[in-house]
Amino acid sequence: MRTARWTAAIALAGMLGVDAAPAAAQGTLNLYCSVQIEWCQAIANNFQRDSGIRVNMTQRGSGETLAAIRAEGQNPRGDVWFGGTGDPHLAAGEENLTQAYESPNRTQLHDWALRQWEQSGRRAVGVYAGAVGFGYNTELLARKGIEPPRCWADLVQPRFRGEIQVANPNSSGTAYVIIATLVQLMGEDQAFAYMRQLHPNINSYARSGTGPIKAVARGETGVSLSFVHDAVTERNAGFPVAYTTPCEGTGYEIGSMSIIRGARNVNQARRFYDWALTEPAQRLGFEAGGQLQTPANRSAPLPPNAPDLSQIRLIEYDFAKYGRAAERRRLIERWDREVGSLPR
Repeated sequence: MRTARWTAAIALAGMLGVDAAPAAAQGTLNLYCSVQIEWCQAIANNFQRDSGIRVNMTQRGSGETLAAIRAEGQNPRGDVWFGGTGDPHLAAGEENLTQAYESPNRTQLHDWALRQWEQSGRRAVGVYAGAVGFGYNTELLARKGIEPPRCWADLVQPRFRGEIQVANPNSSGTAYVIIATLVQLMGEDQAFAYMRQLHPNINSYARSGTGPIKAVARGETGVSLSFVHDAVTERNAGFPVAYTTPCEGTGYEIGSMSIIRGARNVNQARRFYDWALTEPAQRLGFEAGGQLQTPANRSAPLPPNAPDLSQIRLIEYDFAKYGRAAERRRLIERWDREVGSLPR
């Protein structure tokens, strides 16, 4: 877990060109961030510059953040949670760990972002979207004479033994989306039979959802199960990475944002929430770190070379069902029993 804390007002003032006294006068925001560290840093820096509110930022995966918010339920330390797959945000809302908020900027959003907000009882709003697919190292697979995967069925073939990496659903929202996708595509029992069959081809269950695609970029593994926008990010950085999306269909995430129930700095949290939905803030993922998710704000352009969700065969992902805390917990526990515990 990587953690970045932006707590020194004077140091930040010098770095960002913000006068330290106004920042202190505007108060403090404790931000939990579940996107790439570069993006987290950019939103912390830019919001502090724009608002004069000092930002303390902690970056970690969505599964870990949900666990932290649960642990802090009686004494919340965070104010707002930005990013990460939508399912844990929905679970947090169902458990009354987050609070409803109606931003005046909601009218600027795509319908899918608003549906997330409505399904969560106005506790979680969509801020971006991205589809699940297969990232692969073109040079490594070519050297080994392995044809890239095109379908879910390909991944269980002997040619991929020890060549695939995916995240662990206990810490990664990405991994949970993959499990929920397979269950919706195949039916639950068949999906778990498939994951058990896939297990010998998995060389590692990474802690974070972006870990597998970064391992692909470094040539440490041939294939990853990842969000495809992350594969394009690595390719744009100069690595020999390509991606495909499953021929049978695939699931997708609606990365979300929530205000934590009992937030000590709720006014600052609402200001951040409103700001994060604006078109300039929605550009920061790409501008700061080359992130290629589809922005929720209708005026924010699709980043260059970003995967076009309209061209991908997406399933009718049931966010309401698979975002429920009990369903999420049940599927992860079944994965632990039937897949995660298998010998390696």
